[in-house]
Amino acid sequence: MITPDKTRILVIEDNQTVNETLSEYINNVPKLRLAGSYFNCEDAIKNLKNDLPRVILMDIDLPGMDGIEGTKKIKKLSPKTDVIIITVFENSENVFAALCAGATGYLTKNIDNQELESSIEECLQGGAPMSMKIAKMVINSFNKNQKSPLNERETEILTLLAQGKSYQSIAELIFVSKDNVKYHIKKIYSILQVDSKEEAIEVANKQKYI
Repeated sequence: MITPDKTRILVIEDNQTVNETLSEYINNVPKLRLAGSYFNCEDAIKNLKNDLPRVILMDIDLPGMDGIEGTKKIKKLSPKTDVIIITVFENSENVFAALCAGATGYLTKNIDNQELESSIEECLQGGAPMSMKIAKMVINSFNKNQKSPLNERETEILTLLAQGKSYQSIAELIFVSKDNVKYHIKKIYSILQVDSKEEAIEVANKQKYI
């Protein structure tokens, strides 16, 4: 029997520890009810009509169908269900892909329980909850030159470089090799027609590429 005064929350997360932590937390919040928890989108979609979630907490990096594709399918099947992405990925490519897929909000996994509860409440009131870093990324994107010659990855790397990150730390942050970072930076220099990091950052800032 569905309890009308409780908001039904569904968890889709393939990490067992995170899945159990989120599920346990939801069960301990008086206004929320765990409608179900799954380790992949396929099983969640099969049971969507039975679970009837009002809000779904969705990971991106899932086995099989990823969270972005899963969000698209869920929104087609249940348009009134809100999907909040909860993930470790903070790059703008994933953020915008998720939002374009129909996600209502985008949170990072380092949020605490109070922030999560506030985000669910904001979602229910028609808002679009986002972690502060993600919200800043979205706002900054509107200030960028839309005719930038740099692609998504190049922009991301140059932005991190401008923040003082080393080649190695950039590689770790975006999950690529140090050599891959060096390749992209060399390409950035060529595109911007510069010979140094300082010149690249100066040109990019002046032209609002970052």
